[in-house]
Amino acid sequence: MKIIDTAIPDVKIIEPAVFGDQRGFFFESFNQKHFDNAIGRPVNFVQDNHSRSSKGVLRGLHYQLPPFAQGKLVRCVVGKVYDVAVDIRRSSPTCGQWVGVELSADNKRQLWIPEGFAHGFVTLSDAAEFLYKTTNYWEKSAERAIVWNDPVLNIEWPEIDMPQLSAKDLEGAFFESAILFD
Repeated sequence: MKIIDTAIPDVKIIEPAVFGDQRGFFFESFNQKHFDNAIGRPVNFVQDNHSRSSKGVLRGLHYQLPPFAQGKLVRCVVGKVYDVAVDIRRSSPTCGQWVGVELSADNKRQLWIPEGFAHGFVTLSDAAEFLYKTTNYWEKSAERAIVWNDPVLNIEWPEIDMPQLSAKDLEGAFFESAILFD
């Protein structure tokens, strides 16, 4: 496993060692000990989620407020997505900054997004299946969303005609009025 730093030090790209031959491939997609060492602290995942989206679907920017904040380890196992993490920790020197990474079935990369970040992705392929492990359970009363095209965040999404959004995402808050982490 190779750990790649991003412009926001707490967000990490995880690139597995893939072993392949004429039969196919094998890789270790998760190892708790290696993951904890790479992140620098023990992390306990409690829930796995799996979504399927068609081309142009944009999900996010989602997060949950404390005490239900979630860290996420995300990956795309079918197709291709552009994945974004936004630092929403007021006390962080990178508050309001974002990183974006292409995750795909081909590159097998994963992205670690710790608690205190909003997260979203847009599907770039005809369809994409997205898996993510979370450090806390989903809690409806704690979930929040920031609009995907917030002018302050100015996220450079790949060119998409008109993203397909859920009603919840259409009603997301603007960054300047969103409830952030301390």
